[in-house]
Amino acid sequence: MTRLSRELKDKGVDVITLSLGEPDFDTPQIIKDAGKKAIDDNITHYPPVPGFMELREAIAQKLKRDNNLDYKPSQIVVSTGAKHSLINVFMCILNEGDEVIIPAPYWVSYPEMVKLSGGKPVIIDAGIDSDFKVKPEDVEAAITKRTKAFLFNSPSNPTGSVYAREELEELARVFAKYPDILIVADEIYEYINFSGKHESLASFDEIKDQVVIVNGVSKGMAMTGWRIGYIAGPQFIADACTKIQGQYTSGTGTISQMAAMEAVKTVPETSTELKNMVEAFKERRDLLIDLFRSIPGVKINIPSGTFYLFPNVSSYFGKSYGEYTIHSSTDLCMYLLNQAHVALVPGEAFGNPNCIRISYATSKELITEAVSRIKLALDRLT
Repeated sequence: MTRLSRELKDKGVDVITLSLGEPDFDTPQIIKDAGKKAIDDNITHYPPVPGFMELREAIAQKLKRDNNLDYKPSQIVVSTGAKHSLINVFMCILNEGDEVIIPAPYWVSYPEMVKLSGGKPVIIDAGIDSDFKVKPEDVEAAITKRTKAFLFNSPSNPTGSVYAREELEELARVFAKYPDILIVADEIYEYINFSGKHESLASFDEIKDQVVIVNGVSKGMAMTGWRIGYIAGPQFIADACTKIQGQYTSGTGTISQMAAMEAVKTVPETSTELKNMVEAFKERRDLLIDLFRSIPGVKINIPSGTFYLFPNVSSYFGKSYGEYTIHSSTDLCMYLLNQAHVALVPGEAFGNPNCIRISYATSKELITEAVSRIKLALDRLT
């Protein structure tokens, strides 16, 4: 969809892109300055495979400060983005045929990472009526003798759903009964949370030793291009990830690591840039929801985090306009791209074919214009 929208733009078509998965804000100046200083200080040689000790110490302090979690620097491995951190974990823990339980909707790369590592994705569906959250009993029903891990994401891409502490506690009770199952907790959207304090599954003592936290600086600190992610987890996982990372990428870029050190030292409650960004996303979310409520047949939830809306558009399946007949969310996204010139992402990619993902990482003016175009195009379908 991104490629097709670019092709239209290259032809001079005014396409509004609501498909991007990154903040439309710049990296805070203090973080950029730290990167510049690293260049001037000639911090440009090979770094340690798991990351500079100073950065891992800063991450451990961040986990204590923000999440009240205790980790030693040796339990932390810095990688080239949270995506890299995730694949490191799966390549370390999965043997051929091992199963990983993944709630759907999920981030597009989750199942492919599991398969690439020799594992088998086991998908649990969660629909819009449950705010796209899985029930503990459904998770437990999916556990078999081959289950190696549970892959969990809150706040969620693509739905924006955020699990409350009470909901996490119910999941923790399930996994406390299965101490050999690892929980891979993707918390990359931790700071983009409209519902209050972020809660981590690692905060439950009975399962902490089963949890591998995956996080980074891309989303909360608007540092997507710097490519810094990290894990914090059991020592044996950190040791294994360091070994495998040493064989195919080694340590991540030194300049980015020094900038990330400044980022993780940033106290969220006192960061004007972070506060402004989260407030802007919340205002855009509210605007987007209000606008979509005027469109018949579109079912929405109210996301509590990230910068995505994931509406159910299945009421338009089977409808037509001209040469277009809508059979799926992919068909609908293609129709809206070509007729409304708005780029969205079909839900098939996220494990839910009834929905589309809309990113509100853009201006209010463009959001308003995009929804106006979408409404006109949907009105033509009969």
